[in-house]
Amino acid sequence: MAKVKVTLIHSVAHRQPTQRKTIQALGLGKINSSNILPDNAATRGAIFKVAHLVSVEEVK
Repeated sequence: MAKVKVTLIHSVAHRQPTQRKTIQALGLGKINSSNILPDNAATRGAIFKVAHLVSVEEVK
């Protein structure tokens, strides 16, 4: 199964609580923290909600 590497590039300070919870659910904490997640519809939906805060790379 394909995987994606999600990296937090902007702070969650002064963001909506739902965006903060989404970042936590993706397993990200501080800036430049990253996590490798499965590439499925649920993960893509969460990434879409906070696309302005994260960068996404495909991992093989």
